Parts: sequence; C-alpha cells; structure tokens
Amino acid sequence: MTREIRSWLSDMDGVLVHEGTALPGAAEFVTALRDAERPFLVLTNNSIFTPRDLAARLRTSGLDVPEHAIWTSALATAQFLTDQMPGGSAYTIGEAGLTTALYEAGYTLTSSSPDFVVLGETRTYSFEAITQAIRLIQGGARFIATNPDVTGPSADGDLPATGAVAAMISAATGRQPYFVGKPNPVMMRSALNRIGAHSETTVMVGDRMDTDVVAGIEAGLHTVLVLSGSTRREDVERFPFRPSEITDSVADLVARV
Repeated sequence: MTREIRSWLSDMDGVLVHEGTALPGAAEFVTALRDAERPFLVLTNNSIFTPRDLAARLRTSGLDVPEHAIWTSALATAQFLTDQMPGGSAYTIGEAGLTTALYEAGYTLTSSSPDFVVLGETRTYSFEAITQAIRLIQGGARFIATNPDVTGPSADGDLPATGAVAAMISAATGRQPYFVGKPNPVMMRSALNRIGAHSETTVMVGDRMDTDVVAGIEAGLHTVLVLSGSTRREDVERFPFRPSEITDSVADLVARV
C-alpha cells in the first residue's frame, strides 16, 4: 500500500466468515485492528439481523467484533431516509434488522399512506405483503430497497434475495427502487462518517468485484480483493475495473494493520 492507512472497512461473508465459520486469519485480523485501535467497520448487505445479533453470531465463530463496529444495509438505509425525510413513515418488508433500524431512526412503520415502501431481506416473503407494497407504490409511496443482491447463500444453495423481489415489484409497478447498500457509495460514505474516517486513508477489503471493490473504488478508497470468498483470480479479468491489490485472505493483511 502506498497510502497512509488509518481506517479499515471489511466485508463480512467471504472475508471474515463463511457459513458461520471464521476464515483463516480473520480472528488475528480483527484482534490486530482492535489492539492497534484502528477505526474499523464490518460491512454487510444482509439486513435481516441487528448489529447485536451479528456480533453474537461472529462471537460464536470466534471473532470478537463489537456491535458498534458492524454496519448493515439496514442501518445505512435508515440513515439515508433520515437524511431525506426526518421523522417520515415507511411500510417495510423485512425482519428485525430493518424494522429496528428504522424505528431507532425515528420512523413510523405503517401501511397507511407511508412516505416510503422499504424492501429488505427476509426468509418469509409474503404474497400479501408484496401485494400491499405494490399498491402503496402505485399510490405514490417512494420505493427503497436495502440492497441489490438477487440471491443469498444457504447451506442448500442460493435463495432469492432483495434484488429478486424488488424486480418483481418493479415489474408490477413500473417503478425502480433506489438501492442503498453496496455497491452504492451512499453506504460507504455513511460508514466512513460513522467512524470519522477519510477516504484517502481508508481501505475496503472485500471478496466481490461487483459490490465490495466497485463500491470502494467509487468512494475513493484503497481496495483489496481477497480470494477467500466468491471471486477467483481469473474472474477479475471480466471486469472493466481492478482492485488496488489482490491477496489470498485477510491473513495477509494482519501485519499491515
């Protein structure tokens, strides 16, 4: 790295953990960040869980990440909506991570003439809830989605995710959502603001070119692609942009914290 690095942003799945198991070097990487008192955040597009839930899950994996060091697409969405319309109202499709973030941001959750329809991740998508969202959007509610991911991982294979359900609602309404999560730089800027970091002195570590790396590039960060997740080295050539560097895993970054 040629820049002076003071702060770190890291994706979670594929960088620190995989299906509930810590990846090689992840525990040492987190410990190094905490021991050096480096400002850092663990980022995830998953809007299902609250930071407290995710911190508990990471502890089970052997990673000691405090909840204040976790930034989800749900939190970024709540921050975005607060900036757009403080004290507004929203009809939500999602779980505790999203509803808690909106509630704590001062939003009223309602199905009666909401300002926004906010779509997040859930494992129990309801036809009735989707129908309600479609009618509210047709009635004038603005359409927001926490993240554009069309599939999510599970032990049995891919699951339909926020982006896929958003496409269905868009097909029915003719309205495209505004996606807040990665790769939108909005999520990256909100993360930087949360830890008081500057883009010139911050690294983004991720395992996906189409979300982590491009988001870091567009936010002006130094980007590190790790090969411990979904992207292989040969995949990089398919993209019209490149990370600042490529490494096997976060184990290679421990000594550089």
